[in-house]
Amino acid sequence: MSLDPLPLPRIAVQPPGTTVAKRPAAVIGKTTRAEELRLQLADEIVRGTLAPGAPLDETEIAARFKVSRTPVREALRQLVASGLVESRPHHGAVVARPSFERLTGMFEAMAELEAMCAGFAAERMSPLERRDLEAIHAELRQLSHHGNPERFHEVNQNFHNAIYAGSHNDYIAEITLATRVRVQPFRRAQFRNLGRLAKSHAEHDRVVVAIMRGDRAGAAAAMRSHIELVRDEYEIYAVSV
Repeated sequence: MSLDPLPLPRIAVQPPGTTVAKRPAAVIGKTTRAEELRLQLADEIVRGTLAPGAPLDETEIAARFKVSRTPVREALRQLVASGLVESRPHHGAVVARPSFERLTGMFEAMAELEAMCAGFAAERMSPLERRDLEAIHAELRQLSHHGNPERFHEVNQNFHNAIYAGSHNDYIAEITLATRVRVQPFRRAQFRNLGRLAKSHAEHDRVVVAIMRGDRAGAAAAMRSHIELVRDEYEIYAVSV
């Protein structure tokens, strides 16, 4: 199975000062069946339900989830990019785990890319974009109280997407999203840690405050710290499973 480039959802990035139509704050793009499969399989691998070295037969997975092999194949390609699946020529796919060095490198890149987006967003976000970000942040506050990590994860993607778009740099937004796709299984898992949703919201709050103040350096530093803490929380989660 060859590793093809991952299809990435588009993030609308408007030139500074452009007025954009109002959009619901917590609506994300429709999840494809391949994306659903990727998340389900990633959860099983990260939790240890699927052990390293276990074979991942496309036909068996398709039968299990009652889908065609096409979304299964796409889900496995994406999991290869995350380091959770290894594609072996002539032997199919097997469960893998990224090395500590690989995972550290992924999170380091994620932290720097998101810091750039947050810094640019502090300088470039329009008033409407800032209101949208505040609305998403407010919804995450409510979700942190309800203790629903799956829904929090979904809306959390909106929060970060809003900052990527607010950077008004289409290239940086695209490569940041591409990196997030690879890191996503580990970011999602750490939301299951006790008290993590409230801590994540508090970390977001420091990012939002800096962006609203137009503090580029402060927004970048707050976002970098947030992603570093996400990495630490994943390490705590990984030890517990």
